[in-house]
Amino acid sequence: QVRLVESGGGLVQAGGSLRLTCAATGGIFSFNVMGWYRQAPGKQRELVATINTGRITNYADSVKGRFTITRDNAKKTVYLQMNSLKPEDTAVYYCNSFGPADGAYWGQGTQVTVSS
Repeated sequence: QVRLVESGGGLVQAGGSLRLTCAATGGIFSFNVMGWYRQAPGKQRELVATINTGRITNYADSVKGRFTITRDNAKKTVYLQMNSLKPEDTAVYYCNSFGPADGAYWGQGTQVTVSS
């Protein structure tokens, strides 16, 4: 079983930066695609970024050029560096793990609030 714990959320002014961290326990981290998703109030959960086992990344158009996803397999951790934050980035950010052996898991989420 995989457990994901996010951290690093908080309140930041527009134009600022935050770095989210997702630490995994259990499972075979290096075999799993890792991703960050977000859900704003009244909206559906949406993909922010993913990184696969070959470190190939994929980003939502709304965050391209501002956010960077990376992974450290030795630490079983995935990061989301968020720069040039905008009020519309305000949401609960969730870490996701998906792999052929482990299946799919979600973290509990971390709140990111960007003030204008």
